[in-house]
Amino acid sequence: MRVFIAGIDGYLGWPLAIHLSASGHEVAGADLLLRRQWVAEVGGISAQPIASREDRLSAFEERFGKAIDFRVGDLMDYDFVKEFFKDFQPEAVVHLGQMPSAPYSMIDQAHCVGTQENNVINNLNILWAIKEAVPDAHLVKLGTMGEYGTPNIDIPEGFFEVEFRGRRDRLPFPRQAGSWYHQSKVHDSHNTHFATKIWDIRATDIMQGVVFGTQIEEMGDDLRLRTRLDFDQCFGTAINRFCCQAIIGHPLTLFGRGMQKRGFLPLLDSMACLRLAVENPPGPGEFRVFNQFENAYSVTELANMVKAVASEIGLEVTINHYDNPRTELEEHYYQPDRQHLINLGYQPTRDTRSVLRQMMLDLQDNRERIEAHAHVLIPDIRWDSSRRRSEIIG
Repeated sequence: MRVFIAGIDGYLGWPLAIHLSASGHEVAGADLLLRRQWVAEVGGISAQPIASREDRLSAFEERFGKAIDFRVGDLMDYDFVKEFFKDFQPEAVVHLGQMPSAPYSMIDQAHCVGTQENNVINNLNILWAIKEAVPDAHLVKLGTMGEYGTPNIDIPEGFFEVEFRGRRDRLPFPRQAGSWYHQSKVHDSHNTHFATKIWDIRATDIMQGVVFGTQIEEMGDDLRLRTRLDFDQCFGTAINRFCCQAIIGHPLTLFGRGMQKRGFLPLLDSMACLRLAVENPPGPGEFRVFNQFENAYSVTELANMVKAVASEIGLEVTINHYDNPRTELEEHYYQPDRQHLINLGYQPTRDTRSVLRQMMLDLQDNRERIEAHAHVLIPDIRWDSSRRRSEIIG
């Protein structure tokens, strides 16, 4: 199958290109390399050194015996997207090419508007390019479990049955975004759903949990094939950040009471789930929603797990609670469904601890890189701008 990856240079995009190629698919992709710029802008760095585009392409060709069509280009440029689709004729389009950070979108007006413009418009460009160049292609759009928020009822996979005033219907489950970034993803979901109804586009909306991990098996021992791993307040997810903190002896940074609960899955499982979605397309005009995660943990459970695994490899870890920079419920009900991918054959790893152990072993080789940028571990981006910096609260 010919698969186009939008955002092929990213944390998920690059390993997905490797995973799909190893599975026999023909892969091409585009990226403007903005993730590298955004992380540098907030003072961060990838904990794992990442190769240049040119070195990645060389390593890929050596590994798989063929070149990959990885073009530097802007998804906001509709002509670029449409012409690439005409050239490559993808059967599936995996859209990972967006600004993925809630804190980054909350910095100020410019970052809020920039996030909305980039994410909403480039998703519309991809929808239009599919319509005009490859109308039978299947769009696999990466969303986030954060679109749902934390409702006080179970979270279905996209749709639910509603009875109101004696009448019943199947409706999209309400989205309750918690940041300008998540709000942009809600707009993408609505726009994609609308496109399937009016143009008969095939689409799968992936509501993905928090991904963690440093590598996948298909990368082998070639460090040029490794993906990035960020630990700053904007682009470093909680679990990746905790592992980096453990490596350098920095207290794990729990926000507030640490009872916020989210879905998590290892990088290798994310790749397997995205491949299953690609290989099992919906019918024309069908809009599917998959909740993609392995386990749900509170942030405290997560921190305690990192602490325990770190202890097994000789690292002493402490945990501090910090004033929560976000506007969110500190304690809440959280029970999402995740059956659709199971029905397609997804078999969860169910071994978070072994993935954490491998991460920390990988990261030990880059301790000095993390230590040199330890200042990015304490957040100063606030949802409420009247409060400026996080403080330790116990």
